[in-house]
Amino acid sequence: MKPDLRSETNKHGIFLDRELSQLAFNRRVMAQAADPAVPLLERLRYLCIVSSNLDEFFEVRVASLLAAAATDGSPTALHPALAANLRRICDECHELVKVQYDLLNTEVLPQLQQAGIHLLRHNQRNEAQRAWVKQYFEREVRPLLTPIGLDPAHPFPQVVNKSLNFIVSLTGKDAFGRGTAIAIVKAPRVLPRVIRLPDELSDNGGVSFCLLSSVIHSHISDLFAGREVIAYSQFRVTRDSDLWVDEEEVKNLRQALKGELQGRQFGTSVRLEVAKNCPPELSQFLLDQFALDHSRLYEVDGPVNLVRLTEIINNVAHPELRFPPFFPGVASKAANTDIFGALRQQDILLHHPYQSFQTVIDFIRAAALDASVVAIKQTIYRTGMNSDLMESLIMAARAGKEVTVIVELMARFDEEANINWADKLEQAGAQVVYGVVGLKTHAKVALVIRREESGLRYYAHLGTGNYHPTTTKLYTDFGLLTSNPELGRDVNEVFMHLTSLTKPQKLNHLWLAPFALQNEVIKAIRNEAKIARAGRPGRIIAKMNALVDESVIRALYAASKDGVKIDVIVRGACTLKPGVPGLSENIRVRSIIGRFLEHSRIYYFRNDLTHDVYLGSADWMSRNLFRRIEVAFPVLDRSLKRRVIAEGLNPYLKDNSNAWELEATGHYQRRRPRGKQTLFSGQQYLMHTLGTPAGEDSE
Repeated sequence: MKPDLRSETNKHGIFLDRELSQLAFNRRVMAQAADPAVPLLERLRYLCIVSSNLDEFFEVRVASLLAAAATDGSPTALHPALAANLRRICDECHELVKVQYDLLNTEVLPQLQQAGIHLLRHNQRNEAQRAWVKQYFEREVRPLLTPIGLDPAHPFPQVVNKSLNFIVSLTGKDAFGRGTAIAIVKAPRVLPRVIRLPDELSDNGGVSFCLLSSVIHSHISDLFAGREVIAYSQFRVTRDSDLWVDEEEVKNLRQALKGELQGRQFGTSVRLEVAKNCPPELSQFLLDQFALDHSRLYEVDGPVNLVRLTEIINNVAHPELRFPPFFPGVASKAANTDIFGALRQQDILLHHPYQSFQTVIDFIRAAALDASVVAIKQTIYRTGMNSDLMESLIMAARAGKEVTVIVELMARFDEEANINWADKLEQAGAQVVYGVVGLKTHAKVALVIRREESGLRYYAHLGTGNYHPTTTKLYTDFGLLTSNPELGRDVNEVFMHLTSLTKPQKLNHLWLAPFALQNEVIKAIRNEAKIARAGRPGRIIAKMNALVDESVIRALYAASKDGVKIDVIVRGACTLKPGVPGLSENIRVRSIIGRFLEHSRIYYFRNDLTHDVYLGSADWMSRNLFRRIEVAFPVLDRSLKRRVIAEGLNPYLKDNSNAWELEATGHYQRRRPRGKQTLFSGQQYLMHTLGTPAGEDSE
């Protein structure tokens, strides 16, 4: 049964529930895993993505709801409306997980087996494979295990967030004559979770794997000599993983976060996963240990962590079971040329991943090597453990250039990588700033200051996505390289604000959160409404990851009533209810789920044929508009403005292959060709239009 996304806590009835809307996004991702037209290994990848998304959903969203809803410090003492909403969320999560494992066991794994890729349980392994697994267990696994029999001297151990563990029920007495009945075995994190079996041991050819959990299951009795193992199960607990530091008291945010990173592993429990055949008494014992009620228990028919199955995807060839390889194009004006000279002639617009992010890396590297460049300033939100771009900043600092880097230490799940880069940058002589306390620096901007004959000149990069080498190949984003002096001055003013903590001066073009971004967005929406009331066409198209800010949604509702035609392309959570007579009949909402993760933020306002186009780092969420440093920037060049509309908006409005349309109830319907319409995928169109055929050089 589909969930009703209209929350009981929504007293006005004009908003959908945010958490249920986020889960509906995972339904759409799951549909990719269920689609037989999607290559088989990619279907498995989508199943893994759903697991990863659900992990973060529990670690952050469910955890924050439980923390906010507790009225007396007890997670069970909730406001009735919130308790009812949490029940709906749990019901939907249970249904999602059931569908996920059904797909894995009835379609994906059997079809992988037919293709020669085997994930073998103990009873599926032949004698030779069982012998090899036993040797592997004795040689690689057993020496690292520490079974813990529970007694007053050995209470229930600390269990790390999302780690693999086993609970074992025993009969008889231990070596000291005591009747300890339960033991816990932790799977060491240093061991691989997916193990490839030797090819020569296979009966059917192909490639065979087994899971570490299966290896331990098969030999768990060997850990308890003289005792009988009567029942056992793998289990995994998910914990609250939001980091918290007292930002008013802390004197060194980096040092405080280093300490908090360890504590993240042992936050409040929010979910327990066990094997489907786990005896009820063992499940209840674990629930009691983690202070969870039965609604937080997930009994799964397979491994408790499907994300680990990505290791299978990464360790087999089979190109026919994957998406065809894609080779991004290179912006012609940036190829094999002096990047600064090219920018003095015209701005360069980059559309990732259809066009290579290497141009941005080359821009920063050229700045690091150019003797005329005197300063480089850049924000870093996510960049990963390995980054040529960060190495270029270090090289520039060592060369004596003024390098200023705003590193966001509170970038969720990237804190450790960012702390490491901050250390390296400081050692190289760069000025490292950690943004504004209490506000995440989420803006994606870089500024190069170059000494030329006419004086100092600004060259800037502004983007909608992170400076991360991996995600730039998987996420759709826009980036603008420009030497426009007014944009450059605005970007420099943003950096001055971030480092000096003074109020920014008036900006010519940029919309900066938390000071002006929401006001400017609402002003632009109201301007379209004013134009529509005057009898002229009002038009808004907006693309983003999430739309949940109530003030912006109310402004869109008001504009709809005035006759403005509004299209919103939202990848994830959307709490706006489209198509409601008298409220939002002129608003359509759609979501695109395809090969790439839609990540670009585009705001288009027709504005009496001025065609205002803004790109930015911010979704229309309260957190982005008021609790982050965000930048939205205009595309001023007319030809590039037309490109953003032609590439970033129109193909997605035309899409009838990967598009889902939102109904007022909160349900999504997949868009299909009607009548004689041909199948059209926006992402496929852009790959064909902007990509480079294999083996060919870009212009």
